[in-house]
Amino acid sequence: MAAASRHDVSVIGLYILDILGRPVTRIPERGGVDFIEEIRLTVAGTAGGTVIDTAKLGLRSLAVGAVGDDEKADWVLMTMQKHGIDTSMMQRITGVPTSATILNIRPNGERPALHVRGASDHFDVTREMYDRVFDAPIIHLGGTGLLKKLDGAASLRLLKEAKARGRTVTFDLIAANAETAKMVLPLLPYIDYFMPSIEEAKEMSGLATAEDCARYYLDHGAKACVFTLGGDGAFYADSSGTRLSQKAFDIDVIDTTGCGDAFDAGMIAALHHGMDTETALRFAQATAGLVATGLGSDAGIRSFEHTRNAMKSWKVKS
Repeated sequence: MAAASRHDVSVIGLYILDILGRPVTRIPERGGVDFIEEIRLTVAGTAGGTVIDTAKLGLRSLAVGAVGDDEKADWVLMTMQKHGIDTSMMQRITGVPTSATILNIRPNGERPALHVRGASDHFDVTREMYDRVFDAPIIHLGGTGLLKKLDGAASLRLLKEAKARGRTVTFDLIAANAETAKMVLPLLPYIDYFMPSIEEAKEMSGLATAEDCARYYLDHGAKACVFTLGGDGAFYADSSGTRLSQKAFDIDVIDTTGCGDAFDAGMIAALHHGMDTETALRFAQATAGLVATGLGSDAGIRSFEHTRNAMKSWKVKS
C-alpha cells in the first residue's frame, strides 16, 4: 500500500507581497498626502493567494515558490507559517527582491498596479525536488506568464511528471496575452482543470464566447475548463460534454484583488471534499465572493464551514 501524502495540495508558482490601499481616487500632486480608509499587506500571486486560501479552507497546504532575501520575504514566510502552511519548499534567492505589487484600489473596485518582478523570475522546480513537491494528490500550478525560468519547457516537464504520478492538476495563469498561448497550449494535455478568467481565455484563443473558448482548449487537450466571468458568474465545460453556467452571487464588492486565486482555492477544496461539479463550482464562487467583500486576496475567508454557509445563504443575481 502506498504511503499517504503529507499534504492535500501542493501550490507551485507565483508568490507576491501585495501592498493595498483603498479607496484611492487620485495620486496627490508633488509631495502631497491624501487620507484613505485602509492599507493591508497580503501574501498574493496566483500561487501565494491560492495557498493562503486553501489553508484557510482547512487543507494541508505545501507552498512551492520563491522569495528574495529581503524584509518582504520574512513577512511572506512568517504569514504563511502562521496559517499552518508548509514553507519548506520555498526558495530564498540571494541578491534579488521578493516579487511585490502596490495596488491602488479605486472606489469601483478597479486596481491599477505597480509590480516588481523579483524572485519569481528566478524560481524553478528541479527533478531533485519532485518527490517532495508532488507529495499531495492535487497539484496547482499558478502564475504561468510571470515565471520566467519555469515557464515553457520546465513547466511541461513538471506537469508531465505530476500526471505520471497520478496527480490531479489544476492550473491558472496571469497577465495572459496572445503570446502566452504558445506556453500554455502544450501544457493542456496534462491539465485536469484549466481555470483562467474569461478575459484571459479570450485573449489567448482569439475567440469571443465562453463556449467557443472552452471547445478550443478542450480540443487542445484540457480535461475541463472552468472560466471565471466576473460579475456574470462562472462557466464549466469538460471533455465529456458537460456544460454549466452559474450566475454570480449578489454581493457588495469592495475589492476584486485575488478573486481568481480564491476561486482556484475553492475549486481545489471542492475537489478535496469530493463535491459534485455543480456544487464545486458554486463553492468556488462563494470563496471568490468572500474575498471580494474585503481588501486583499484572502479577505473574508475564515474557514471551510463559513464558506459553505455563505454558499448556501447568499442569493444569486437575478
